[in-house]
This record gives sequence, C-alpha cells and structure tokens, in this order.
Amino acid sequence: MFPLYRRFVFLALLNCTFAASADYRWQQPSYLVQAFTQVALRNEYSQQGRVVRRWEKPIRVWLDHKVGDKSLHADLVRMHITHLSSLMQHPISFVSSPEQANLKIVFTQQRDWAEQIGQLFGEKAINVMHGAVCMANFRVNSRYEIESAAIIIPVDQARMHGKLVTCIVEEITQVMGLPNDSEAVYPSIFNDKTPESLLSGLDGLLLKMLYSPELRSGMTERDVKPFLNKLIRNWQNDGTIKTANRDIRSGELYPLLGY
Repeated sequence: MFPLYRRFVFLALLNCTFAASADYRWQQPSYLVQAFTQVALRNEYSQQGRVVRRWEKPIRVWLDHKVGDKSLHADLVRMHITHLSSLMQHPISFVSSPEQANLKIVFTQQRDWAEQIGQLFGEKAINVMHGAVCMANFRVNSRYEIESAAIIIPVDQARMHGKLVTCIVEEITQVMGLPNDSEAVYPSIFNDKTPESLLSGLDGLLLKMLYSPELRSGMTERDVKPFLNKLIRNWQNDGTIKTANRDIRSGELYPLLGY
C-alpha cells in the first residue's frame, strides 16, 4: 500500500473520477446481454469479428518504459491486472523480458507516439490515432483466441487530459477481449460519456461473462445467448448482479483514489 503522501500526489496528478450511477437499468437481463454483444462482439474500427475473442493461455505482461515514473506506472498496472485476473479467473503476470511477453505496454511521450504506433500496430493505425489519448490492439489466431496484444500510452498526453489511470484501466481491459466502445453501454469505461476512470459494476460483469467456462473463443452471438441467459439468471438468484457495484471496488485502485 502506498504511503499517505503518495496518495495525495496521485489524486492531484491524475485528476481521476469514479461516479456510481443511480440508474440501474444495466442490471436488467436483456440490458446485460445487449451490453455484452456491443462491447465483446463488435469492433471499434471494423465490422469484422462479431465472435468471442479472449485469452485462452496465461497472459504475460512486459512494461516498456521510455519515460520516467517507472515505479508509479508499474504499480498502477499491477493493481489493475491483479483485479482483472481475479474477476476473470485467468492468470496474468509480469515477465522479465519482452521475449517472454504476449502483452506489451509501452509508456512513452506524445512526440514519439505515431512512430511507435506504426511499429507495433502498422502504418494504417496511424490514420485512427487522431483524437485518441492512448491506443491498444490485439491479434487472434484462426480460432479467435487472443495470442498477443500491445498498448501504447503517451504519458504526457494522458496526464494533460487527466486520463493516465483511465488509459491504463480501459486499454488493458479492452485487450482482454472487450474491444468496442459504445454509448449504448452505461455506466462503463467503454462509454466515452461515462465519467468512469475505473471499472464499473457492469464492466466487472462483462468480464465475468467473457471468461465464463461455458464460453469459448469463436462463439457467435447466437451461440453465446443461451449461456448468457442462464448465467444471468443464476446471478439474479445469488445476488451477483445486485452487489456488482459494491464488489467491483475490491480492487486496489479504488481505495487508493479515495473510494
């Protein structure tokens, strides 16, 4: 746990927000299924996909620091991937070299951002960087299993917009297999109009759906709906949906940011 003075540095520097919504429409079964469809089975910049894409193998993370504050960034990433691993029940760990990694997270500067996007994502990705604060991408194999991913965060740009934590949380979560942003999903970090810097209760449920043992990579919308309907009924009965907003705050980032 961070010393108290560092917590104040975090809050002043990152200007993060977390707002609990009083609108609980997202707890309705039909809303949850539709939210999963929008976020997991769609692509932000392409109509391709429309199937479940997720990691089937352990995720091995390498942090590439091209700027200062190495320990700060590492701590933020560690807190979030620990939370994700718990929600997904899927192993995520750091590795000691880039050769061992299948998820690379680059902390860089805005002046070098375009060059690094071209190197990691390809030259075409540079065309969609304008207006973005940070970027991520993942690659799948023929079975739609995610095999590798990369995230680029220009730290000076993210801090200028007060979105360093948001970039870390949203981009890492998206490369878990929830790649699409949608204004139809609220409250969620995948909705640009939601004042969320951290995962909402809805986001936690979406991750649990995606990594449910009943689902597998390559399943279509028609394939997943019966399993999701059954899972959501079970969650209604055992209280998982009702307590989702409270349970999501078990992550270390929440008390760190004052929640």
